[in-house]
Amino acid sequence: MKTLRILFTSIIIGLAGFAHAGLPETKNGVTVIHLDQYGGYFSAKETLAGLKAGEYEFVITNKAEKLVGFQIQNHKTHEQLDMFPLEPGQTKTSRVTVTEEGVRFRCPINPTPWYELDVVKPVK
Repeated sequence: MKTLRILFTSIIIGLAGFAHAGLPETKNGVTVIHLDQYGGYFSAKETLAGLKAGEYEFVITNKAEKLVGFQIQNHKTHEQLDMFPLEPGQTKTSRVTVTEEGVRFRCPINPTPWYELDVVKPVK
C-alpha cells in the first residue's frame, strides 16, 4: 500500500510540472509564445498544443552559456520564415505567420531536433 501511495504521489508531482505551461496571450491579433533555449533543447513557457493559424511572435531567450540560433520554417514546404543567432543571455523576437500547414523550429548552430507544430487548427 505504501509503494502504491508513493507511486501515485510521484505521478501527481510529475503531472504538476506540465501544468505550469500557461495559455498563450493574444493581443491585437498577435499570439506570443516564449521559448527558452538551453544547450540542445527548447522550453516553452506557454502550451504549444491547440495553436490556430495566425500571426505569432516567438520570443526566444538564450539560456545557454554559448552562442545559439533560432530557425523557423513552414512545416510542409520548409520555406524559411526566420533565422538568427543569439548571444548568451540575449532575447530576440521572431514574428511569423503560421498557416494550417504548421511550423517547425530548431537551433541550427547547436543542432537540435526539429520541434514540429504540424497540428495547427484553422481560424473559425
